[in-house]
Amino acid sequence: MDGFCRSLFLTVLCVLFAVTSVQAGALTLYEQATPDMGVAAAGRQAAAQDASTASGNPAGMTRLDRSQAEGGFLGIYPKTKFKVQETSESGGGVGNAGYFSPGGTLYYVHSLSQDLKLGMGLGSYMGAGLDYGDKWAGRYYAEKVELFTVFINPSVGYRVSPWLSIGAGVNVVYGEMSAKTAINTLGSDDGRLKYDASDVGYGFNAGALLEVSPQTRFGITYISEVQLDFKDEPKFDNIEGTGIEALLRASGVIDSDLKVNWNIPQQVAIGAYQELTQDLVLVATVNWQDWSSLGGAEISVPVDGSTASTELQWRDTYHVGLGAYYRVAEPWQLMLGWAYDTSPISSTKDRSPAMPVDRQIRYAAGVQYEWNKDIALGFAYTLIDAGDCKINKKGGAVTGDLEGKYDPNLIHAFNLNFVYRF
Repeated sequence: MDGFCRSLFLTVLCVLFAVTSVQAGALTLYEQATPDMGVAAAGRQAAAQDASTASGNPAGMTRLDRSQAEGGFLGIYPKTKFKVQETSESGGGVGNAGYFSPGGTLYYVHSLSQDLKLGMGLGSYMGAGLDYGDKWAGRYYAEKVELFTVFINPSVGYRVSPWLSIGAGVNVVYGEMSAKTAINTLGSDDGRLKYDASDVGYGFNAGALLEVSPQTRFGITYISEVQLDFKDEPKFDNIEGTGIEALLRASGVIDSDLKVNWNIPQQVAIGAYQELTQDLVLVATVNWQDWSSLGGAEISVPVDGSTASTELQWRDTYHVGLGAYYRVAEPWQLMLGWAYDTSPISSTKDRSPAMPVDRQIRYAAGVQYEWNKDIALGFAYTLIDAGDCKINKKGGAVTGDLEGKYDPNLIHAFNLNFVYRF
């Protein structure tokens, strides 16, 4: 295959892979339509205060004295502007590549007995994307990217002893991804590559809850890897009659399936819950996520009777979160939280406009109102500072050179939630 064509298509593969991996990792592992979004999900493994523990830590279901449902609405709005410092292509930066995306979750815990509980979680790991448009300087790296996932998580929890509970569940995840990027035809008009695919993946989660005292407890959870194998024929537009079309057609790229084997990474988290007074509770979480496994995932397309593939350079990430619950009056509870995540990308040359995520800092707040002994209503907000995400790409004639940073690079998330006990 011609070196120029191979370079072009492998660049496209990198863009597609970056879309699925980073966008998912940035938004889905913590933000849910649950009350604990108000503490940046700190202590989720140990708090076990509502039905969302069915997925957060299924062992925590044994702390619920009745059957319970919890759910709500989640909104996500990225404010992502790229400022170009240097480029070899026409066009400038982007006013805002983010747009509003809605979502939601629903959890249910059924009490079979005081020690045995069944649970179910339903929601979306991710419902967001970026739209840069087709006129900006980085259009050969990304124009529009989207990822949407839905999970179903049935689980069971059992109290082994007064101080120890265990639980486990099965994860079924449906994912859809789409991406569009410009193709440099070396002429006056750009070509386009579009890709849409979907798949279903499976995994499991497990957890344990240790209740040291009525005021102190610890939780540990494990979430297994879930693999989504996307496969579809990429669609090319506006490349008819160009040298690019001839190269792609001669090599067999056109009319061939593009495969993107992408993994939701495994992770281990430990949480703590400490009641200082009757009205004040502190919570904390530490978390490891296996993002380095993405570096070995397969992204491939048949070329010249063989397979052209590519990999990304990723590293594991670590998370720490702290939060507090404070009951200001009998029906009202306030929440504050903070969390920090390390970056999965270490070099500006490995980061592209399809992955505007660096280290992440979360600032969260929320309020819950106990309507009566059966019903609670709440609101939570999280501001995610995703860093400046400096980019320094040297793409040559294929994608061009692009250097710049994101300012601002923020994600606003909010939820409206309810808890119903019966």
